Amino acid sequence: MTPSTVFTNARYLDVDSGVWRTGDLEVADGRFARIDGAERAARSAGEDVDVVDLSGRHVIPGLIDCHVHVYAMTANLAELETEAPSYAALQAARLMGDMLDRGFTTVRDTGGADHGLAAAQSEGLLRGPRLFYGGKSLSQTGGHADNRRPGQQKSLGASCCTGLGLLADGPDAVRRAARDQLRTGSHHLKIMAGGGVASPTDRVDSIQYSPAEMRAAVEEAHDANRYVAAHAYTPGAISRALEAGVRSIEHANLMDRPTARKIREAGAFVTMNLVTYWALKEFGASMGLPEASQRKVDDVLTAGENALRIADEEELQLCFGTDLLGGMQVHQSKEFEIRARHQEPLAILRAATVTAAKLLQRDGELGVIREDACADLVVLDGDPLQDIALLSDPDPVMVVQGGHIVSRRGES
Repeated sequence: MTPSTVFTNARYLDVDSGVWRTGDLEVADGRFARIDGAERAARSAGEDVDVVDLSGRHVIPGLIDCHVHVYAMTANLAELETEAPSYAALQAARLMGDMLDRGFTTVRDTGGADHGLAAAQSEGLLRGPRLFYGGKSLSQTGGHADNRRPGQQKSLGASCCTGLGLLADGPDAVRRAARDQLRTGSHHLKIMAGGGVASPTDRVDSIQYSPAEMRAAVEEAHDANRYVAAHAYTPGAISRALEAGVRSIEHANLMDRPTARKIREAGAFVTMNLVTYWALKEFGASMGLPEASQRKVDDVLTAGENALRIADEEELQLCFGTDLLGGMQVHQSKEFEIRARHQEPLAILRAATVTAAKLLQRDGELGVIREDACADLVVLDGDPLQDIALLSDPDPVMVVQGGHIVSRRGES
């Protein structure tokens, strides 16, 4: 196989070991075909091969954000139900392109994204990160995906779509809704196991979905060789989700140490997203977050950083996520800065690369620089293990996705 590109003199990070290595990275058909010492790789390069010299730069694997909502063009999620699909798709394309420029070559959407966006990205019609999607989040009536105001009495009916979510009550309805999301090719299912900030009528500390309803979703995902992610803040919601067989806990802001140990014993993952609460506090009101939701932010803002410390100390499988809404998505990379208050940079990078890839069931294929892995790279001016600002306030020299240079500083 003749490589199409050789990235020479790359000082690249082996994220597993935390060691910087130097070599030439040969790319063919979107993957790393060979990683060699500079001299050997240089000799193999012919006139038909593009050579990109990375001397003096630091190279990390393409970043993975495990909790985004690419259709969330506004913080007022109820408004999404009234937008034209064509308008929503163009907004999503803009948001995804911006994510790619920050170095996120892969993202997992945990409510809203669909087959059409994923196919458009895969076929090159849409410039953005590789998209893993779960379709519509599944919620009980009055749960975190029910965006009706208290005085809005209109019944939505069973399995009714509500913007980023789908209402389904009872095990049979949940099973039917789960099967329908899997039918569309969803990589995972998302259930609302507890209350949240952006929904208008539920309490953050509520537990949602019965054990039987959760098990219905988990059984369907398992039978399709997929998994379930659960929105859950509290020990009660997290514990019920784990008992039902959920593989991925989203948020976990109110988690205590005994619950963290339950997560570790279950072999589950946790995707925390602290930047969204900072952003909601700073900008939520001006970007459409309803007043009822604004009052909930303080409940989870400070507690989230404490939960991060617990998760780090208990050595949970932590993944990087952001969960930003609307115009606040420009702050995606600030998550690195917030986590750096409580974690070492290498641990944060692992959350955004190798651990994230394991959650996505793409271990060894994404989030690493090794032969046969997807050729995703972020080229930086310095060492992010010494200066986290290189990631938290990103200005990448270059972003490479599937072996193609998709963003280069100074080019628009």
